Amino acid sequence: MVSLAVVAVFLLQGALFQPPQASGFKILPADGSLTHQQITETAFLRKMAEVCRDVAAARGRDFTLSINNKLTRTAVQRACSNSYSSLLQISTFSLVISQTSLSNAAVDRKQFSTAHHFDNEDFKNGRDLITQGIAAVKVSVKQGRYFSARTSLGAVCHTLQDFYSHSNWVELGSAAPFSTLIKPELPLNNLADPNTKTCKSCVGEDCSDNILPEILQQKILTSGYFSLLHPSKPAGKCSHGSFLDRTSYRDPTGGINKDDTSSDHGFLHQRAADMAINATMELLEDIRVATGNQAFLRLMGLSQISVLAFVFDTTGSLSNYITEAKKVIFSIIDSRRGTSEEPSEYILVPFNDQGFGPLIKTENADIFKERINFLSSSDGLNPGMCLSGLLLTLTQAPPSSDIFVFTDASVNDTELKSAVEAMIQITKSTVTFQLTNSISSRSQQNVSLSRTVSQSDIQLYRDLAHISGGQTIEITNSTLSQAATVIEDVITAGLVTVLYVERSPAIAESFSFVLDPSLSNVTVYVTGDSPVFTLYSPTGVSQSGSVADGPLGSILTVGNLKRLKISSGNQTGEWKISISSTSSYTLKVIGQSSVDVLVYFVEIIEGGHGDSWGQIFTRPFIGRNATLLVSVTGGDSFTVTDVLLVEASGSGVVNGTIKAVGATDFLVNVDRIPEGAFVVQLKGLLNDSSMTSRFQRQSSTQYKGSRITITAQSQNTTLPGVPFSLNFTVASNTIGGNYTIRARTDLVETGVSFPSYLILVAGGSAQRSSVTLTVPSKIKSRTAVTLTTEAEALSPQQVLFSVDVTDYACAFLSPGFLFPILYDSK
Repeated sequence: MVSLAVVAVFLLQGALFQPPQASGFKILPADGSLTHQQITETAFLRKMAEVCRDVAAARGRDFTLSINNKLTRTAVQRACSNSYSSLLQISTFSLVISQTSLSNAAVDRKQFSTAHHFDNEDFKNGRDLITQGIAAVKVSVKQGRYFSARTSLGAVCHTLQDFYSHSNWVELGSAAPFSTLIKPELPLNNLADPNTKTCKSCVGEDCSDNILPEILQQKILTSGYFSLLHPSKPAGKCSHGSFLDRTSYRDPTGGINKDDTSSDHGFLHQRAADMAINATMELLEDIRVATGNQAFLRLMGLSQISVLAFVFDTTGSLSNYITEAKKVIFSIIDSRRGTSEEPSEYILVPFNDQGFGPLIKTENADIFKERINFLSSSDGLNPGMCLSGLLLTLTQAPPSSDIFVFTDASVNDTELKSAVEAMIQITKSTVTFQLTNSISSRSQQNVSLSRTVSQSDIQLYRDLAHISGGQTIEITNSTLSQAATVIEDVITAGLVTVLYVERSPAIAESFSFVLDPSLSNVTVYVTGDSPVFTLYSPTGVSQSGSVADGPLGSILTVGNLKRLKISSGNQTGEWKISISSTSSYTLKVIGQSSVDVLVYFVEIIEGGHGDSWGQIFTRPFIGRNATLLVSVTGGDSFTVTDVLLVEASGSGVVNGTIKAVGATDFLVNVDRIPEGAFVVQLKGLLNDSSMTSRFQRQSSTQYKGSRITITAQSQNTTLPGVPFSLNFTVASNTIGGNYTIRARTDLVETGVSFPSYLILVAGGSAQRSSVTLTVPSKIKSRTAVTLTTEAEALSPQQVLFSVDVTDYACAFLSPGFLFPILYDSK
């Protein structure tokens, strides 16, 4: 089916296309001002350096890193690795910075919420948002839901940081953060009374002395009033200030915000930013104390956080296969114990033709091995509930997980394909399918796989693997041990994608890719029924795919996959590979490197404080322009020369226009979104003291555009046992017809009600409806629940969105995008 879905997502803040508001510290850097991202990253780096310093001291190790506002990600990663005697991954920390920065920026979409920005002296409600958010972070960390925790953390940091920009805390001469904001048990004292005058008019553009002296002398806390629409404010009150703040034109004129150096109180911007950094560190310390060092470092992404996840078919035809698979899995687990490659978490979801689950998640390898040992085959011989098990795994595993699916059967829940695609795209997880010949009554040994699994289902598995950047490997019981090598490749830490292409129908074609000095353990995979290939090095040396051990590396054949491990040595330069095949195939080049790329689609919001941006949890419009945020991780010195949208199954390329918005972040504008699936490819130069080298990286996850929009509105809180309505609108500029509505959650016993269908008229039609969710009363406060709602056209066209009712937010996805909503069970 052709997926045409799109959903607008609101990270707690309301609609996407909104006028600007009192946004606090800038999102984009300008005029030497510190942005929300810079403030947050500086605080994160300093706090993690402090934690690693304490760990080093406890273990008797040296820690020589100076902790200040000039720390870099690489410097902290190296110092912490020394503290823990293992190489901690910088890429995951960069991912955390991006995740929290996106949710931080999204708070600016809460246009009329005074509490989110501490405007209008709304201190009580602002403090409540912070303390509730902190509680949500702690619960999510303890539940192992780190994505939800980081989303909540980013939003909390924004509101906390805005306090120091929008209030007069700095003007009062305060030397330390206002700790009461993160401690709900403490009273909020000395707040300005609603009738207390706090400001006088600025003298022209000079607002350096506009707070009344008695307010400063009595240490009375106030903040500026702000409105885009109405000039009215209580008599004598301070305004936020800026040309869009209509209250600032009424006596007393001017404002007191310190958002940037050009603000009315911009002369105090640096002090406010420094105070916000210290306050953010204090917040992080509160979370660290509550969760412990190890969980805190996992929250920050600077720890060993690899996950080993299996979705396992236990139908009767796999009885012998299960026995062999147990041996392979045990071997992988044992070989990584006590090393930097040891997984931090193990996940198992069994399924058969009768059901799926339960999900087993543990950090203890021995417990996981026990659960694996308990696996036994059922008597069923029908197609299994593979996608149900995979969807459950995707909702529970951390982002960027590597998931392995073992089955020999067709699928009896194909209606979940779009939902699985959605979760793959939101989590950016990689899914590898291992399909084996049956060896029982359902199929005879040595019978081809196509007789066990229908051709359409093989293609379904391939489609999902391609979207995730994974592979579909056809194996037998006798070659399963060889497939273990592929599993070990994939779960290796620090993997990056250099190139990934798919061709269907197959054509003879040559591909080039650049290997840079930061790469090691480079592996080339060619997967297909009959591909013939030759690899060429930068120096012109070649090796055929039929040569097991050649001048360029060794080749392992596992079913329909050929794995070429490039020999160590001088790999730097441009490589080429020529492939011819009579059927579809994929080519994947991966390696280990600290230099990687993160990609997000964003919406630019123009405002009086300069442009800001927020992530859009929606598919971009096909044929229209779009903006991406691209972050490069791990490089101390590099230049980005090209960012391209490359068709996944073709040769079409869309060039992007690049604008640097930080040392490692770039906004990229493209004039159109391709018709089909595409990947984002980045090219540039790595610079060090001795040489400059070309490099390239590619998003492992594929993206798709859409011709349909879906928007949604919801309340901020829901209570267990009380129905929660999520209102959404499906709209189309071109496509009409009847759409069947389906909805499901990953939480057992949760009630879900929804309309059975919607009708859209082609050409600008919009239809509103809602999904009602009732969470059981026994569910623990702030438990994350994933609700997937799907609208499928009677013709083969679909729209999909999901909502993740997490502790501090709720996410909609259109095949694949997430945002959170406060779930409270007082």
